[in-house]
Amino acid sequence: MDTLSSLDMIFLLGGVIATAIIAGIMAGLLGVGGGIVLVPVLFWILSVTDFPPDLSMHMAVATSLATIIFTSISSARAHHKRGAVDKYLLRKWAPGIVLGALSGGLAAKYINGDGLRVIFGAIALLVAINMATPKTLVISDRLPGSAALNGAFSYVTGFFSALMGIGGGTLSVPLLVAYSVEVRRAVGTASSFGILIAVPAVIGFITAGWSVPDRPPLSLGYVNLPAAAIILPFTVGFAPVGVKIAHTVDPKWIKRAFAVFLGITAVRMLMSVVG
Repeated sequence: MDTLSSLDMIFLLGGVIATAIIAGIMAGLLGVGGGIVLVPVLFWILSVTDFPPDLSMHMAVATSLATIIFTSISSARAHHKRGAVDKYLLRKWAPGIVLGALSGGLAAKYINGDGLRVIFGAIALLVAINMATPKTLVISDRLPGSAALNGAFSYVTGFFSALMGIGGGTLSVPLLVAYSVEVRRAVGTASSFGILIAVPAVIGFITAGWSVPDRPPLSLGYVNLPAAAIILPFTVGFAPVGVKIAHTVDPKWIKRAFAVFLGITAVRMLMSVVG
């Protein structure tokens, strides 16, 4: 890898800290766990440092997931204090989410960097379109009673969230709202999904990347510990700020602005595969 100047390192560090602050706020505000912001920035940082391209996305996803464990705890506690966590729904979806997340983390060993970028870009683009749509999609006035269908929803949420390095809110909140779950309750419960996704997914990524060569120093599998240590204080510290905003203002315009950012990020991620 090319050696970076001191000025380059300062700019990169500043960029990571600023991104971590935004990720923490978004985790509390929209229940997205922060990974939807962290992954593309970490990937970009690794890319500009001439890091092996087939490892960049794996390291970005796994390191993001490691921070989500603690960010989600901070966000979930803040939502719980406001009575916004649906414990019945949490228990109902927990087994499928955990199994899906562990499967996703282990499956990463067999998916190359381009594959992870396609998955991230395609799903992020769909999420951005959904966020930008003024009218919320409504499928039913209640969640399905079928255990199999709820198991499928939760497994898919856990599996793809793990492969994208994100908390469960990015996928589960639109789904829950489509089944008429009140948006603040969906966001609050999704913050707890993030813990259930990140822990097994990180175990999977550590296992999958344990013997992979050319990883940065102080890495456990695909998880880089120094990067996680820099990010964590800011994501954890600013998650409650996002929760406070979510319970005091209408997040409609913030959602739309975030949708634009996410759409641009998704398109750039997809273009990096074909470019």
